[in-house]
Amino acid sequence: MKETIEKLINTALEELGIEKPKQFNIEHPTNLEFGDYSTNIGIITGKTEEIAKHLEVKLPSEIEKIEVRAGFINFYLSKEFFAESLETIIKEGEGFGRSDKLKGEKVMVEYTDPNVMKPFHIGHLMSNSIGEALSRLIEWNGASVIRANYYSDIGLNIAKAVWGMSQKKEEFPTENSSNVEKAKFLGDCYVLGVKKSAEDESVAEQIVEINKKVFSRSDEEVNRFYDLGKKWSLGYFTELYERLGSNFDWLVGESEVAEDGKKVVLEFLEKGVFEESDGAVVFKGEKYNPKLHTRVFINSEGLPTYEAKEIGLTKKKFEKYELSKSFVITGNEQNDYFKVVLEALRQIDSKIADTTKHLPHGMLRLPTGKMSSRTGDVITAESLIEEVKKIINEKGQRATDDIAVAAIKYTILKQGIGNDIIFDFEKSISTEGDSGPYLQYTYARTNSLLEKANSQGRTLSTDSQDSTFRPVEKLLYRFPEVVERAGEEYAPQHITTYLIELSSAFNNFYAHEQVISDDPETPYRLAIVKAMNIIIKNGLNILGIPTPERI
Repeated sequence: MKETIEKLINTALEELGIEKPKQFNIEHPTNLEFGDYSTNIGIITGKTEEIAKHLEVKLPSEIEKIEVRAGFINFYLSKEFFAESLETIIKEGEGFGRSDKLKGEKVMVEYTDPNVMKPFHIGHLMSNSIGEALSRLIEWNGASVIRANYYSDIGLNIAKAVWGMSQKKEEFPTENSSNVEKAKFLGDCYVLGVKKSAEDESVAEQIVEINKKVFSRSDEEVNRFYDLGKKWSLGYFTELYERLGSNFDWLVGESEVAEDGKKVVLEFLEKGVFEESDGAVVFKGEKYNPKLHTRVFINSEGLPTYEAKEIGLTKKKFEKYELSKSFVITGNEQNDYFKVVLEALRQIDSKIADTTKHLPHGMLRLPTGKMSSRTGDVITAESLIEEVKKIINEKGQRATDDIAVAAIKYTILKQGIGNDIIFDFEKSISTEGDSGPYLQYTYARTNSLLEKANSQGRTLSTDSQDSTFRPVEKLLYRFPEVVERAGEEYAPQHITTYLIELSSAFNNFYAHEQVISDDPETPYRLAIVKAMNIIIKNGLNILGIPTPERI
């Protein structure tokens, strides 16, 4: 409809001989009473009344009227339009809101990126929630998406955990231990390695040697501890991904790209992109951009750092999948790191660098403050889910994984992805509004109404004799616009905001009208319920939030 209104305005400007401005806005007024669309074209041209009068003569059937208010020209859509939009929503069903705007593009979204042998903390949960939602948004806009998870399985942090395992051999979990218990044991081993290496220089030296042995696979006992710890971690991660509704197409460890990255760095060392410095190989970012800095890509031990591995990973992504674009989702503490790495990559392969985008997110914190896996003071994703379920149970409500995951994901996704978040337990589980569970309850309500109507043999219809407009009708048709905008701006919060506003309007409709009765408007009201059912399910699906049929 927005395109139709834009064409009407452009035609009016041409026929009136008014010069078309470079840009004018067409948007939805905040207040539904001010129309369904509004434009500032009159304010920009100073010809509000003249344009409005010209438009009134040629209004299509989808537009009932226009009004001028404070210089803005407001468009009010017709009952016919809303009836047709209901019909379209119901007809397209699970496909409503999808577009082919990105059809033909192959996009990789890399997210979550945990560390084996360390806790899967709420920072990883934040990356997972955002990355999954963005993957689905890009898919809904027509692209083919490859979900990638680049986990850390090599480096000093891993070596510290392996050393800890060697010290706690008598405390090993059994084969019957749960994945959660195995993950906790590995976290304890890591904390022990961090603590002892800081206190004892000889332990720190042992860990450096273990790191070399892990990289070279040269020691049988180190290999045994490493392989077992990695197996336990990956098993735990897989179980957690299932709880979160994530499924990755490509799981790749740092160990798989380390040698590739080192080779590229050494190749471009000879070409002058990298430089030797105190036995290491570095990239001096400030040579290319005064806002950048120098980073080490191969350390003095001859081992590739995270930076070199990132180069190897990125090149492998494009070689393996022939991507149109690649997104990397990480915490914003890695902003400076990525700026330097992408500049180094630009000197190696500008095409790959220009089609790789780093999307940083803020931090997720509990009211208790910061956390650190080095000291063991860490909030795991598992513990947060269980704590949310516990609080729900304490309120006398039935707690499930689906509801807890909805509470957590919605809290994360309703913010702009760059913002820090303090997780509020009470607000996250509220069924009164602005929460994931509230949206789930609304969806369950639509299911209940449709089941009741079906059991009574009721039919739905988009024919209505009522000329009034319900607010929910004025919001349902907007869903495709919201999906497109959220995809263009990489902003899932547009979906959450829309779904809350829509759910509030629907629940108001439910509270003030008897949906199912012998009234002749019942079939039309049921059409509204069906359309609502489709859109809220589609919207929650994009966000990666479960949609239980009943709660």
